[in-house]
Amino acid sequence: MLRKNKVLVFSVFFTVLISISLSSCKRREIPDSEKSSGEAHKVCIGFSIDTLALERWQRDLDIFMNRVKELGADVIVQNAGNSIEVQNKQLLYLMERKVDAIVVLPKKRDSLTEIVQKIRARGIPVISYDRLITDADISMYISVNTEKVGELMARRMMSFNVGPYWYCILGPEDDFNMILLQRGLKSAIQGKKVQILGTYYTEGWNYDLSYQEAVNIMTGTRLPDAIICGNDALAGSVIQAMSDYCPDRNIAVCGQDADIAACQNIVRGKQAFTLYKPITTLAEKTADISVRLARGESVSSVVPSGSTINNGFGDIPVVWLDPEIVTKDTIDSVIVGTGFHTHGEIYKEK
Repeated sequence: MLRKNKVLVFSVFFTVLISISLSSCKRREIPDSEKSSGEAHKVCIGFSIDTLALERWQRDLDIFMNRVKELGADVIVQNAGNSIEVQNKQLLYLMERKVDAIVVLPKKRDSLTEIVQKIRARGIPVISYDRLITDADISMYISVNTEKVGELMARRMMSFNVGPYWYCILGPEDDFNMILLQRGLKSAIQGKKVQILGTYYTEGWNYDLSYQEAVNIMTGTRLPDAIICGNDALAGSVIQAMSDYCPDRNIAVCGQDADIAACQNIVRGKQAFTLYKPITTLAEKTADISVRLARGESVSSVVPSGSTINNGFGDIPVVWLDPEIVTKDTIDSVIVGTGFHTHGEIYKEK
């Protein structure tokens, strides 16, 4: 009887020991973020950005990161430094880090097909930010409506009665936003007495190249009445060329982004107007959407409008934000009033 009791005790002890061992194995599989605390998995968002050389993208990224952290998530940022190859490698790195969603500001619109396919195969949502990624299975696209930017540029320029001969100095041809901008521009001037003398695409948004093109225009046989620029930095290079080569000639110049230098040029009468893009809203909304997708919500629940854009792969859900014209008369209300730039930054002496 004593022997049987000993066997029984040993069996119970052995069973408990095995149970503890199995429990220990299971606990070791729990992610580090959940150990001890018992909290839910903390999501992580990857942000792949073409470059941080521009004031615009630095602002976007700061706003995005702050908002994601407010929502209780982490961010891993990868700066491609204007390199297609580097951006592809960095996206592969983000995929291997097993981030829960990826936001991409692409260097080249049609250069990410294969890596996006790999990322999506892992079940990771991919959000195309401000520039549309084409020929790829992205989850959604969010941007300011650039076609409307083109329309507003054309209509505002025509309201100045500047003359019929215009020139366009845009960003790279492989930036889909330039296609949208031209689409809006052409729609607005259709049937009007406006002639586009030429269009120059600035490779890599290189402002030395846009400056040289502007110099060619200023020293040519026919000066335009207006120059439409792809952004404010391009507009700044055009204004510099005008100052250097034909300071007495009044050519109306416009851009977009409402950069500090552009706002200063507007109040000094050197730039006709800019298009303000609600960058704070754009970056914060993208942060909100990326975190929601990372936590398992569907695209249809975060983009309920049903709006789509065809990116060559298919009809992609899209969130559009509206731009706003900024002139010397509206700069205080639109820019200073919203806190985008301060009064002192815009009106300071050169």
